[in-house]
Amino acid sequence: METARVLIELGAVIFGLSLLGRFALRIGFSPIPLYLLAGLMFGVGGMLPLSASDEFISIGAEVGVILLLLMLGLEFSADELVTNLRTQLPSGLVDFVMNATPGAVVAFILGWPLAGIVAMAGVTYATSSGIAAKLLSDLGRLGNRETPVVLSLLVFEDLFMAVYLPILTSILAAAGMLTGAINVFVAIAAVGFVFVVALKFGGPINKLADSSSNELLLLGVFGFVLIVAGVAERLNVSTAVGAFLVGIAFSGKVAENLREQLTPLRDLFAAVFFVFFGLETNPQEIPPVLLAAIALAIVTTITKVGVGMRAARLSGVALPGQIRAGTILVPRGEFSIVVAGLAASAGVAGINALAAAYVMIVAILGTALTRFADPIAYRIADYRDRKASGEQSLT
Repeated sequence: METARVLIELGAVIFGLSLLGRFALRIGFSPIPLYLLAGLMFGVGGMLPLSASDEFISIGAEVGVILLLLMLGLEFSADELVTNLRTQLPSGLVDFVMNATPGAVVAFILGWPLAGIVAMAGVTYATSSGIAAKLLSDLGRLGNRETPVVLSLLVFEDLFMAVYLPILTSILAAAGMLTGAINVFVAIAAVGFVFVVALKFGGPINKLADSSSNELLLLGVFGFVLIVAGVAERLNVSTAVGAFLVGIAFSGKVAENLREQLTPLRDLFAAVFFVFFGLETNPQEIPPVLLAAIALAIVTTITKVGVGMRAARLSGVALPGQIRAGTILVPRGEFSIVVAGLAASAGVAGINALAAAYVMIVAILGTALTRFADPIAYRIADYRDRKASGEQSLT
């Protein structure tokens, strides 16, 4: 009977996610906020709490994180990452300062410990690459002039998070200075090692992984990334970092085949991941932090739009493209939830609720702003023209 109950619960959850995804697709919004809401409904303190399938969903959520970061790594080669890091370093640093600071300040005001402050900085910093990439594709903007600027900023954030996550893990583990320094050194050395290997031995690696059978390619790479993620976890580096680094090592035809084969699997387990985060969050804890979440959403929407517009302007993009670049950076998602989940598991009280409310708000707001970026740009341009005409008539 227990097995039957688990199967029924899991089936109901997954089928419900499909309905939520269809609804989100129909209204043109990201399904992530709906997945979080579903988790809140079925979790601790929710309307219909699940009781039999928590462990399975927990493992599924961990696989979801691994696949999300693996797919992000597959989007870029080591050469592209090095080039983007050089060209977007100034804008990337501005992005970090402008968007990590609000989260850290709010956590400090709430009286959270250092671990909570560092974690909230990460929650508000990183744009959701998944939402941004889907919006670019859905809106037909992949060939726009501002798109390389957006992708470069996203890559910079991904690289930064590869170093940030092990630092956060060390702080959350209350590791001593020596242990923390070792963990950070291991993370940086791992990133550098993967870059060197990918640059020097990319061809042999891809030949070794390649197979005429999609089944064998999928089994080999998926098994390998799980092993690397497990080793990374043992080293206190982070499964997410391990998966991201594996993705970077593949390129060309192998990367294309992997993206094609892994995308449905990633979407399934990513949905489970967001639901699991909602399951771990008590909805009764959200009202006390709702005002903080709204304030953070407003401030970081302004800062993200400003960062995107500045980077696009420096690249010679016109006003409409600047606004499109700024608005598409607003949504937060997978990285924010990963960071909050790590902090919550280490005992930082309240961060799950604040992060869930914040992500839901900015995911919805960012998607809406992105879809209406062109009308907003035209209104701003029209206002500027009328203002200029008025000033000329006065003179």
